[in-house]
Amino acid sequence: MTKFSYISHLECPKCNERYDESKVQQLCKCGSPLLVRYNLKKVKENVSKEELVNRPKSLWRYHEVLPVKNEEHIISLGEGGTPLEHLPTLGTKYGLKNLYIKDEGIIPTGSFKTRGASVGVSKAKELGVTQLAMPTNGNAGAAWALYASKAGIKATIVMPLDAPLITRKEVYIAGGDLHLINGLISDAGKVVAHLIQHEGIYDASTLKEPYRIEGKKTMGYEIVEQLGWKVPDVILYPTGGGVGIIGIYKAMLEMQEIGWIEKGKLPRLVAVQAERCAPIVEAWKKGEKESVFFENSTTCAFGINVPKALGDFLVLEAIYNTDGCAVAVSEDELLEAQKHVASLEGNFICPEGATTFAAARKLREQGWIQEEELVVCLNTGAGIKYPETVDIQGVQVLQPGDTLYAQSPQDSNWRD
Repeated sequence: MTKFSYISHLECPKCNERYDESKVQQLCKCGSPLLVRYNLKKVKENVSKEELVNRPKSLWRYHEVLPVKNEEHIISLGEGGTPLEHLPTLGTKYGLKNLYIKDEGIIPTGSFKTRGASVGVSKAKELGVTQLAMPTNGNAGAAWALYASKAGIKATIVMPLDAPLITRKEVYIAGGDLHLINGLISDAGKVVAHLIQHEGIYDASTLKEPYRIEGKKTMGYEIVEQLGWKVPDVILYPTGGGVGIIGIYKAMLEMQEIGWIEKGKLPRLVAVQAERCAPIVEAWKKGEKESVFFENSTTCAFGINVPKALGDFLVLEAIYNTDGCAVAVSEDELLEAQKHVASLEGNFICPEGATTFAAARKLREQGWIQEEELVVCLNTGAGIKYPETVDIQGVQVLQPGDTLYAQSPQDSNWRD
């Protein structure tokens, strides 16, 4: 009978130290994040990709390569199975015949952070965790607070004061222990670190527990499965902490070992950042293995306002090993792309997701992406969670009894 999970152990990608996955583990003794390893040989022997067809359209369809050993510990809201849709009109505008969106806005909590929360909270429950704490720019804290509430785990969440309002309310209504700080996520991280050190609470900070990556990597599994087990040419990912790009790269390597995709070709991974917070881009330009803290960072794509990521070396490794690149886009470019996606294709995406479309356009213009290549842009959340990014000044206000006449699109700014 097929095991529910073929998890083997935890491993440090820097010093190769191994750790027991059945106990609470945080960082390696060398300070590096830990990665989950599986017995992929056994997965290959016991699970075929054809078996997945009749499974529920949830990320837990890939349970053999997820870390929870006992199904009863799973905390799920039906996450996963998000659309991968061709965008022909926008693609024509950008000169890309095969432009796709992987839309994570259509998921419980309205953000891809849900994937990490489902797997991370489920494993925390299996390990007997009763309280967790984390800093967040908004969406991750909201997702973890909601999933923790379902698991019966107390969640202490610290986020910047100017984090999106809806994410603060999500934490609050979930019964989370919410705290706001007048600063950046790095400042929130210091508060959480002090709490962890003195109270011994489970640290759910980005990459300080190994399991958030496992939830995020399912985006990679889904993209390949949705393409008929074919690998796209390029995947663009909005990069703050970078867990998603690390996870997608990990998924590709695992699928190669299992035999679900051919060895050799990998999608070129693109880390996209905002010009006002681009530590990964700066490191990539210099060929560095780690980034430098990005001073005075600010961007309306709040979720990627991360001046220094703990797993930056893993993000850069994924880029280098796939012949990918790192691209920074301006505030104007990302907001214009957000409008293009909505007005041409009907997807109201988040500003972080919009950065990937702005970058795809830029890379096509530079010739780095070719017209025929299959390109996947990750939209990481619902645009409605960021209403402040859309300026509707100038909209006509009617009075009762006023008459409205049709306006020709050619005579307006429609779809500009």
